[in-house]
Amino acid sequence: MSKFRNLLFLCLGALMLFPSMRAEHLVIVAVNDTHSQIDPASDGKGGLARRRAIYDQLRAENPNTVFIHAGDAVQGTLYYSLYRGEVEYALMDTLGYDAIIMGNHEFDNGMEELAEHYRNVDAVKISANYDFSATPLDGLFQPYWIKAVGDKRVAFFGINVNPKGLIADSNCEGLNYRFAPAVADATARYLKEILGMDYAIMVSHIGYSSYEPSEPNDSLIIRNSRFIDMVISSHSHTTIKPGGGMDRVANADGKMIPIGQNGKSGKLVATYDLDLETGEIVYQHIPVDATWDEAASRYTAMNEWLVKYRRGVDSIMNNPVATSARFMKGSSAALQNWVSDAAMDIIKELSGIKNIDCAMMNKGGIRTDMPKGTVTEGVIGSMFPFENRFVVLEMTGEELIECIKLLCGRGGDAVSKELKATYNSKGELVKATVNGKKIVLNKTYKVATIDYLANGGDYMVPMKTCKRLFVDDQKYGDHILNYVKKLEAAGKKIDSTDEVRIKGI
Repeated sequence: MSKFRNLLFLCLGALMLFPSMRAEHLVIVAVNDTHSQIDPASDGKGGLARRRAIYDQLRAENPNTVFIHAGDAVQGTLYYSLYRGEVEYALMDTLGYDAIIMGNHEFDNGMEELAEHYRNVDAVKISANYDFSATPLDGLFQPYWIKAVGDKRVAFFGINVNPKGLIADSNCEGLNYRFAPAVADATARYLKEILGMDYAIMVSHIGYSSYEPSEPNDSLIIRNSRFIDMVISSHSHTTIKPGGGMDRVANADGKMIPIGQNGKSGKLVATYDLDLETGEIVYQHIPVDATWDEAASRYTAMNEWLVKYRRGVDSIMNNPVATSARFMKGSSAALQNWVSDAAMDIIKELSGIKNIDCAMMNKGGIRTDMPKGTVTEGVIGSMFPFENRFVVLEMTGEELIECIKLLCGRGGDAVSKELKATYNSKGELVKATVNGKKIVLNKTYKVATIDYLANGGDYMVPMKTCKRLFVDDQKYGDHILNYVKKLEAAGKKIDSTDEVRIKGI
């Protein structure tokens, strides 16, 4: 027994003399694309106070914990539509983020307004491939942030999406984008080989997969990388389940690199437990649900501060304006069809142009689901929160075909009933018709849309040179609100078909 006790004392003494023998861990906590979801969503999941409760518990469990937001903290609920980021940015430091990056929606109200918000946010703002020197954001960002734990150093660097074709030119004027794949691994190599970092972690807002096939994504970057150790992904709203097969991507050397993303609206919190000795990473999700409500209720100061903002949101959210015949998911063909057909009706009346051939909208602009039964003003406002205006374009059949090719390449989009198209397994256009007739290349067509697409947004570059026959001066969401009110007054319900108008074969 005495020999065993002596051996135990020797082992304990060795650990005290050589602390590096004990593995240090860094817990990385990350969210992405929370999109102004301050309160729980309609499915009861998410909520900022609940996330704060999760963060505080994780801090208490491990002092070596860092908190990251991977972009698109704003846009998607009435909190942003009404208060333009005042709520979201004010609460960032309350939640205690160490580092944040921009998403594309951070640009929605322009860089001047964004800079005013960011100047009041203490979290380190990182981007390695945006040059802000000719913009109001100059001096607010740095390419990377370093966290030291014991004798180990972990660097986090930001990689942002190409603004061309995604962000309105007027909202990112002067911004210099550097090609993400070229910058990402070069930055990681610099951090590890020149600065001597032990780990280089990419915080990305370009997407696990590409919305536009010609644009890069996180998976592509990793496959061509040798120096990136992990990716905190965002933008594509992908829920990458731990252990589901998508959470590891082989790099250029065949090493499996962890990559995680949590869908959208802050319904999940990701944790990455990094063993700083071995490099092993354990990736997990924590559901943001009602089990955290008791802990969340203790943040009395924050909750009381939110009351005045919530009162404004609720006054709109609870005002009934229409009735829906059924539930339609935001990503469903049914809701995309309804939006596009409604746009046709509205724009014909607004513009006085009755012979419009078809409407092209964007499914990404539909920000929430259509509930069954009572539809409130808040639902419509949340569904269409953007400042876009309705437009009528005049284009040739050749230009129309080019637009349809782009829609096919991304797996279809929201179009009115007059337009039908099919594409093959490669996303290539096979057939397209308008009002049942083949599109004639040298014929002139009138197309209803929104100014975001007409300006080349969502990569609709062929629209940029088309003649504008009509441009409205009011938010298109306001027109849709009036449209559903008229339906209700006429005793009609919101409804549509499940027909897939641009479909693969």
